[in-house]
Amino acid sequence: MTKLQFDAIIIGSGQAGTPLAFKMASKGKKVAFIEREHLGGTCLNVGCTPTKTYVASARRMWDAQHGEELGVMIPNGAKVDLQKVKARKDALIKGSVDGITAGVEKNENINFFKGEASFSGHKTIQVNGEQLTAEEIYINVGGRAFIPEGFEGVDYLTNQSILQLEKLPEHLVIVGGSYIGLEFGQMFKRFGSKVTIIERGPGIISREDEEVSEHIYNFLKDEGIDFRLNASCLSGRQNADGTITVKVDCEQGPPEITGSHLLLAVGRTPNTDSLNLEATGVQSNQRGYIQVDDYLQTNVEGIYALGDCNGKGAFTHTAYNDYEIIAENKFDGKNRKVSDRILTYGLFVDPPLGRAGLTKREALEKGFSLLEAKRPMSRISRAKEKGETKGFMSAIIDAKTNKILGASVLGVGGDEIISSILNLMYADAPYTIVRDSVQPHPTISELIPTMLEGLTEVS
Repeated sequence: MTKLQFDAIIIGSGQAGTPLAFKMASKGKKVAFIEREHLGGTCLNVGCTPTKTYVASARRMWDAQHGEELGVMIPNGAKVDLQKVKARKDALIKGSVDGITAGVEKNENINFFKGEASFSGHKTIQVNGEQLTAEEIYINVGGRAFIPEGFEGVDYLTNQSILQLEKLPEHLVIVGGSYIGLEFGQMFKRFGSKVTIIERGPGIISREDEEVSEHIYNFLKDEGIDFRLNASCLSGRQNADGTITVKVDCEQGPPEITGSHLLLAVGRTPNTDSLNLEATGVQSNQRGYIQVDDYLQTNVEGIYALGDCNGKGAFTHTAYNDYEIIAENKFDGKNRKVSDRILTYGLFVDPPLGRAGLTKREALEKGFSLLEAKRPMSRISRAKEKGETKGFMSAIIDAKTNKILGASVLGVGGDEIISSILNLMYADAPYTIVRDSVQPHPTISELIPTMLEGLTEVS
């Protein structure tokens, strides 16, 4: 069989693969661009864009139910039309996907292949019965929801399929008390569903410092979400009436929970299992993540892995940074590396969490001598004026260098405010730069300098 020769093959059209395809093409490279499901990848189609669209609708519902607290009398009867929420989400996605599609179709240097790619030999890809080869191959296949054992034969939902519902669940049971589960839990509670979140551990989002987790747990519980922690022996069964029962065996409460719908949100797994990596010798770890170096190259020269499938970030912004590392090193003579970036992300519950750098627990485990700054939102004038005082902001500082090691902003605007601290961390400047700055009033951010005036030692 004749092999089609390209300068580069890009597998997957996520936040790294798509801009890389256009970048390569703009430099005159002949590119094979492969996508098995939908152009734009997870973030655009089933991740950030649709979920944050739903978060916005859920916030409108919350506003409608809490106007009286600010002196605004809103008549009772507000309700969510999930079909319209979904239609708005679908329209936003379609606009972006159509734009990418048009760009690909018009580009003479991009050959698009709709289908599933797999390696058939050294630097050889098979797709739709054709053989493609290139000296450079970029893998950007993303990930999908991990389905734990014990839920075979159950009509469960994932973060992808739940976005296709057009009728509001009467009782949504969520297995997984971390980022995805909490976001969907709050939004569907605000839409009007009864929500129960089941978590195997003693607390939610165990990755965060305990104080962050406790604050989020408390305000979600105040909104009426039920939690079952320390769940063990988790499994599910489909009932004759269409409901689903989840076995939890918790230390307290009934050993089973029955709901109308079940969302599994216990983590992600990379889409590398269908690539037949063995055919070209690319190494992956036990969890299926492709092993890469600081420049995103695998153990095979000329083959790279970007985005969620390399286990180096699992965020849209880290996937895009993977693209920047590849493109700028290749075409601009730079020396950008994965290790240059500082971990940052948001949890888009309401109020949101913005995170940057190390948690306090991680910093202590690494042996740093720490100073800590903290300020509750309840002591910030703008938060009180807005009627949104839940949460706090905090930062940990290396006592030897006065550099900020990490920060959390849990509260109104936290997902945006964290960038100001992150910028200081990238500048590698001491915390005193911000402490001594003048910020605009009245804002939430103006309390960052105030927060940094009162540091305490962390023992």
